[in-house]
Amino acid sequence: MKILITGTTGYIGKRLIPFLLEAGHELVCSVRDLGRVPKKFKKIPQITFVEIDFLTYDASVTLPPGIDVAYYLMHSMSSSDDFDKLELTCAENFKKYTANAGFKHVIYLSGIVNEDELSKHLQSRKHVEEALAGGKYALTTFRAGIIVGSGSASFEIIRDLVEKLPIMVTPRWLDTKTQPIAIRDVLLYLSRAAGDERLFNNNYDIFGPDVLTYKEMLLEFAKVRGLKRTIITLPVMTPKLSSYWLYFVTSTTYKLAAALVDSMKIEVIGRESNISQLLNVQPMSYHDAMVKALSIIQQDSTPSSWKDAMVGSRFQEKLSSYITIPEYGVLKDVKERKITDEADVLNRIWALGGVTGWYYGDILWKARGFLDRIFGGTGLRRGRTSQADLQAGDALDFWRVLEADKEKKRLLLYAEMKLPGEAWLEFKIKKDVLYQSAVFRPKGLWGRMYWYSVLPFHYFIFNGLINNLVKGKEK
Repeated sequence: MKILITGTTGYIGKRLIPFLLEAGHELVCSVRDLGRVPKKFKKIPQITFVEIDFLTYDASVTLPPGIDVAYYLMHSMSSSDDFDKLELTCAENFKKYTANAGFKHVIYLSGIVNEDELSKHLQSRKHVEEALAGGKYALTTFRAGIIVGSGSASFEIIRDLVEKLPIMVTPRWLDTKTQPIAIRDVLLYLSRAAGDERLFNNNYDIFGPDVLTYKEMLLEFAKVRGLKRTIITLPVMTPKLSSYWLYFVTSTTYKLAAALVDSMKIEVIGRESNISQLLNVQPMSYHDAMVKALSIIQQDSTPSSWKDAMVGSRFQEKLSSYITIPEYGVLKDVKERKITDEADVLNRIWALGGVTGWYYGDILWKARGFLDRIFGGTGLRRGRTSQADLQAGDALDFWRVLEADKEKKRLLLYAEMKLPGEAWLEFKIKKDVLYQSAVFRPKGLWGRMYWYSVLPFHYFIFNGLINNLVKGKEK
């Protein structure tokens, strides 16, 4: 079959593609920005990429002919305070783009929405499902519980909390019951449903075999990790305070934390159905899902992460809009060094951030990250998904990767910390010379004052960074 995937660069989309390729399908992958096409998929002949922004409708943009099935995997939670409006807009534009495309089947991944009172997040999922149901195709909706897998927002929050806090004083929503599901099982349901007429115009809850409270989920993770943890729940912690608690302790953004807290107050228990028998899926236990996720992380082979899906990003435009560093109205710190081992230097550049750190003055980088979090920024807590590989769109501490091309010998980063302006950090090699450029475009007088106030720190940090990149020192 010929299958359209929306949300190609998202957490689910990146993982679903290999499942569908293995089943022998031809894929059309829609992306908002062709500059973010995952490198590992670029040269696969069974995949065609099309650039479509579903937030706007452009009548001149058409989908390739002959598509049988489409996966609707677009979500906007935490990208904006009015994410529900954005999600509904995407759904309505999707229907416009597909009105005359001749699709037979659309598969939508939603959340379990069985309570009468829903959070804003789950209400939005339900409204999208209702909007999609009016198209010229059969709709199948899978309503998933909390998804557990390496790089998922839920898993990373659990991991952060358990590994950072021996004693947790937590809000009472930790006693709320939920029914988590492993990412592997979600992908099996999705991939096996394509074109299955038995599922047309129906919805199914998908979930794992365990009904657990969030507290039990945290303690089970601690058990898997061999950590002793104590959890005390307080009935007086407000939703806002709970959101700040998650924001400061975990790698999540504040907006995502607030949306999650709003949802975590509601029990997410699935309705029984025959979907597992129909698609021959036997969901794994929460314990096994945790073990599998940790194994993938230890192998540094996480296929996708919520952090790389532009969740909470500052970008409102395509990455390509930022790749050309401005020449005028900017302040620069440019350094260059002769190198003797180009491959070694490139490998060191590609290992920047995350557990490796920044080769010099890590305490200063951490201090800057801490200040950024105090003022509502991302800080250094995001780290990086892979310690060995980088590609456009990846989160890298408080930077976003704009370009990572080893053939061109260039790495370009864009700052996502709180700044009175915009900042780029570029590394490139030409004729055995490493060029390192920190470029700042200030916003008004305060922006210039900021640049000159941190200039003394830049002298040590950027000199130390380039020197150790060339000399091969770890710190």
